[in-house]
Amino acid sequence: MGPVVTAQSRDRVMSYIDQGQAAGATLAIDGRGLQVSGYENGFFVGPTLFDNVKTEMSIYKDEIFGPVLVNLRAASLDEALGVIARNPYGNGTSIFTRNGAAARKFQSEVEVGMVGINVPIPVPVGYYSFGGWKHSLFGDLHIYGEEGFRFYTRGKVVTSRWDEASAGVNMGFPTHK
Repeated sequence: MGPVVTAQSRDRVMSYIDQGQAAGATLAIDGRGLQVSGYENGFFVGPTLFDNVKTEMSIYKDEIFGPVLVNLRAASLDEALGVIARNPYGNGTSIFTRNGAAARKFQSEVEVGMVGINVPIPVPVGYYSFGGWKHSLFGDLHIYGEEGFRFYTRGKVVTSRWDEASAGVNMGFPTHK
């Protein structure tokens, strides 16, 4: 994974890691202090994983935009769906289950743009759209996949009729005759 974009961004991500730890989340993998040989002055943050995250924690409430993954535990599928539905963001979420019916219910009812089933990060391959719903989407379209193509192009629709049999202007609408 490459560096974050600026020193301020690195420091912001690091502060979220500090906040999560101070709030009582279990820091399973700590990405602070990553040094990359030859790039010691780079803005690197290593992969970070929190477990036992609660909905009142800033690492859950805010989109961090860094290599920080948070894991919440729910007692039931309905509880998990409720937690996600109440969150103002909707970028992506994953479920880990061995129950196919639970996986189908989750993928149908969850209100996010990217859904993972038994994968930790639900980022699709490049030809699918990457992005979320709710406050996780800025603008009208996602940036990758078909929507990215629409974003960078401008469509044009042309309706025409070439009726050699009629003379003059015909104001009737073209049909499939």
